[in-house]
Amino acid sequence: MSAISAAGESSDALKRKMAGLFPAATAMAYPFLLQAFHSAVSQPASALRLAAAVALLVLAFAMPLSGLAFACWQARGPQLLQSDLRARRLAYASIAAPPLFVFVGVAPGLVGLHVPEAALWIGLWALAGLYAWSGRGVPALAQTRHPSGTWRVAHGAAAVAIACFVLFHLANHLSGLAGPGMHAAVMKTGRTVYRAAAVEPVLVLLLLFQVTSGLRLAWRWSGLRSDAFRIFQIGSGAYLAAFILTHLNSALISARMVHMIETDWAWASGAPAGLFHDAWNIRLLPHYALGVFFIAGHLSSGLRVVMLAHGVRAPVANRIWAAGLALGALVSATIVCALCGVRV
Repeated sequence: MSAISAAGESSDALKRKMAGLFPAATAMAYPFLLQAFHSAVSQPASALRLAAAVALLVLAFAMPLSGLAFACWQARGPQLLQSDLRARRLAYASIAAPPLFVFVGVAPGLVGLHVPEAALWIGLWALAGLYAWSGRGVPALAQTRHPSGTWRVAHGAAAVAIACFVLFHLANHLSGLAGPGMHAAVMKTGRTVYRAAAVEPVLVLLLLFQVTSGLRLAWRWSGLRSDAFRIFQIGSGAYLAAFILTHLNSALISARMVHMIETDWAWASGAPAGLFHDAWNIRLLPHYALGVFFIAGHLSSGLRVVMLAHGVRAPVANRIWAAGLALGALVSATIVCALCGVRV
């Protein structure tokens, strides 16, 4: 009887290990969905191609979001095994596939590494999958203590300072609805502040600190049992960490320092081809859209934690959190429409 029980447990553990490779598989598929979408919109228009393009774009957005769903599913396990913990962390990493794919498209060229992009992408996620698969079916030595309050406070304080820049940046992109001229005028005003010699280095250091502290907090939180709210907070933080590093690499290093390109509306919108009709630029669409959504979602998640800590009832805090996500989705859709040529 015990042998049958052990065999059943072994079979279940194997199934969970195989399921743990799902995030790596979806991340591998992500660029090919975008490539298929580009192929569909590059052909003469028809109802069938339009339906296929919409379905492919929805799937491309669903791939990174499936990492959140997987992390929620995996958190329901009866016992946290080492292999489960690695699969959970892999799921959080897969959420960041859109900015990581942009990074892979820019960074290798800057360091003189000329490797086929698809091979590099698949190789990286194969290694990530191997990391998850190599986890043993023994209880994980997960942290039993919550992250240090000092790190959480420092991360939150830096977020407040960065939010001032981020909110202006989003408003600047929303002004693109009135055209590139309006965007340029607003951006010129803002740059007198955030590109000032005494401000820009501090802002960059704050962003790098936010990435470092956020990843440290996420690593510890990922080893603890979490509800859906905490999982969303960790996942959105993982996305934003990759987004910040990618944006600094693309805008500050590649565009400004190396290629001396003006990071204006034309640069952001992929002119002259645009975001939809260029095989490389299409990767920027989910990168931008999910970036804006997760900025609002992550800030809302942090606000929810603060509200609960100060005695706000959970239903009220949850409704404010949900409103923040809805607002983020609306702002995200509006900015993407502006980048794609919609004007008011």
